[in-house]
Amino acid sequence: MEGPMPTRFCVVNENVGISLARMGVLLCLLMASLSTAQATPIKLFDLGYTLRIDAADPAQVRMAWDHCHAVAALQGLVNRDGPILYLRVTESQHRRQNIDDFWLGKLSEPGQWLNGRPVERIETIADLVRQFRSTIRGLVVYDPNVAATSNVASAVAGAESLLPVRYDPTEGSLYRLLTEGELALPITCRLVQPDGASLFTGRGTIPGTDRPSTGSAKCDVYLWMKVNYLDTGRCNGAYGAYYLDQYWMQKPRNTVLNHHCLTNHDFFIAKNAFFFDLGVWGDEKPVDDPGQKLGTDLETLKALLLSAYQHGGRENMIHIGGFVPWAHKYTTHGVSGGRHDPVPTEWEYGRIISAYNGFMDADAVGYGAMANASFFMHYPLRPAYKQDWVTREQLAKRGYLDPEGRLKLDGRQFLIFYIGDYDCAAWLYQRMMDIWDDPARGQIPMMWCISPVLDRRAPMAMDYMRRTATPNDYFAAADNGAGYCEPGMLQEPREVSNLPSGLDAWARHCKLLYDRWGLSVTGFIIYAHGPVLNEAGLDCYASFSPNGIVPSGGPASLLHKGMPVLRFDHDVNEDDPTAAARHVVDRVARRSAEGYPPFHWFRNILKTPTWYVKTYDAVRQMNPKIELLDAPTFFELYRIYLEQQNY
Repeated sequence: MEGPMPTRFCVVNENVGISLARMGVLLCLLMASLSTAQATPIKLFDLGYTLRIDAADPAQVRMAWDHCHAVAALQGLVNRDGPILYLRVTESQHRRQNIDDFWLGKLSEPGQWLNGRPVERIETIADLVRQFRSTIRGLVVYDPNVAATSNVASAVAGAESLLPVRYDPTEGSLYRLLTEGELALPITCRLVQPDGASLFTGRGTIPGTDRPSTGSAKCDVYLWMKVNYLDTGRCNGAYGAYYLDQYWMQKPRNTVLNHHCLTNHDFFIAKNAFFFDLGVWGDEKPVDDPGQKLGTDLETLKALLLSAYQHGGRENMIHIGGFVPWAHKYTTHGVSGGRHDPVPTEWEYGRIISAYNGFMDADAVGYGAMANASFFMHYPLRPAYKQDWVTREQLAKRGYLDPEGRLKLDGRQFLIFYIGDYDCAAWLYQRMMDIWDDPARGQIPMMWCISPVLDRRAPMAMDYMRRTATPNDYFAAADNGAGYCEPGMLQEPREVSNLPSGLDAWARHCKLLYDRWGLSVTGFIIYAHGPVLNEAGLDCYASFSPNGIVPSGGPASLLHKGMPVLRFDHDVNEDDPTAAARHVVDRVARRSAEGYPPFHWFRNILKTPTWYVKTYDAVRQMNPKIELLDAPTFFELYRIYLEQQNY
C-alpha cells in the first residue's frame, strides 16, 4: 500500500486507526508471502520408468521396488509443511493419459490452486537427494530376508525423517548409491545386521526389547515397532497404513504392476503413521510366514491396534489407509495361497480394526495405487460445502403429496442408485477423470456416495466434483460414513477388544466431516461380520445422518427417531445396461409382490453416467411406473411413507 491511509479510516479513535494501519501492513505482507509461495516451483519427478520393467527380471523388480519406496518416503517428508514434490507415476487403465498429469493440469488451470507455479523436473534419484538433502536425517536400512522390515522402515522413516532403503550391496543398487560416495547418508537405524545377516530371527528375545520372540521374525519386527514407536508416541496412533510389504517382489504380476502401493506411503509417512501387513484369520497360517504359531499374525495385529487406540485413536478414530493385499496373500484369489475368500477376509479385517476404533481408507485391489496425497493434503478447501434438502411444500408442488400431505403413489415405484464405491482415496483419484467427466452426467438424478474423510488425501477431487456438479448431482456418504468400518463393532460389548463403546468417537468424527460436506444421508452401511446396529448405534447415526441410512441387515424398514432406515437390497453391476435394467425391473416386481414399501435401492460400482442413463432408459421402457428420484426426494418421501404407515 502506498500513500496515506484513506480519510475514512482517520476519523476513528487513535487506537483503532493504528490497529487498522497495522492490519494493512500485515495484509500487504501476507499478499507478498502468498505471491512468493505461488511462484515457488513445483519439483516434478517421473517414476514412470518403474512401470516399464520386465517383471520376469528380478533385478528390475528390485530396482522398481527400491526406487518407489525411497522416493515416496522422501515425498512424504518434503511435503509435510507444503506442496513441493510431485510425482508422475500413476497411469490410467481407461484413458491414454497419466492420472498424475490429469490432476496437475486441472489444478494449474486459470484461477485454480497451482496456476502460475512453474514446474521444474528433477531427472534422477541422486538429484532428488541433493535437492532435498536438508530434509533427510539419514537412512533406515531394512532386511531383504524379513519382508515385514520394509513396512516398519516406512514407520521409522516418518518418525525419524529417514529414507528407507533395502540392504543390497550389489553394484548399481540404491543402497550403494545412498551409502557411498558424495551422496553417502548416515545409517541412523538398522533393521538388519551391518553384514546383511537378519537382525530379527524369530528366536530368543526381540532385539531392542525385553520381550521373548513370538517365534516369527515377521511378527517380532512389528512388535519391535510397537514397543519403540507406537507405545512411546513416536508414531501417531491416529494414522495406520495396511500395505503390502516387500513380499510383492515374489509376485509382481499378480495384479497391476503399481499395486505394491508404495506411492501411497507418502501421506502416511507425512502423518507419522504405523505400518503393517498382517493376516486377520486365526484359523490358518499366513502364506508368507507358514512356520509361525497359529494365530500369531492376528495377535500381533491386535497388539498394534490396542497401542494405536491408546496413543491417538481413542478419541479421534484410527484412519488406516490400504487394504487386505488379497491379490498376493491371505486369500484364495488367484495364486495367493490362502484358504479364505477375498470379500470375507475384507469383512474380517473390518471387524477387527473397528473393535479398536479403526476405519479403512480402503485402497483396494485394481485401482489401489495413488500418488501425491502428501502434496494434495495442502489443498485449500472451502470451510463448508452446503447442500439443500427438499421441503414438503416443494414435494406437494411437484405432485408427490396431496393437499393433506399424504403420499400420492399412483402405482409408482421409487428408485435410487447408490453410486459407488468411493470409500478410498485411490479409487476416487484414479477413476474421477473418466467417470465424473462423462458427458452424460447431469441428464438424470445421481446420488454420488463419497466418503467425506477422503478429503484428507484427495481434497482436490472432492472440491472439483462440487464445483462442477449439475443440479442432478447430489452427494451422500459412502460406506459406512466418514470411513469404512463395522459400526456394530463400536457398540458395547465389543468382541475382540473388550474396549468401551466407540460410538461417541465415531459420531464426533463423522459429524465434523458431514457438516463440512453438507451430508445428511449415509448411502450404505456394511455389517458383514459384525453385529447390526442396536438402539445406541442407531442413535449414533441419527446424530449425524438424520435423513437416512441404508444398512445391510436388520429390519427392512424402520423410522428411528425421525431417521428413515431402508435395508440394503441388491447390487446391480451388469455391464450391459439392458441386462442391468432387467435385473432392476424383476427385483422391483418381486419386492412389490412380497409387500415391501415402494422404495428401492440398488448399489453399483464404478459405473459411468452414460451407463446409468442407458440403464434407466431401459428400465422406463420395461416399466414406466418405476421412477428414479434424487436423494432428498427419495429419502423425504420414504420418511413420509414410514410416518404414515406407523413404522
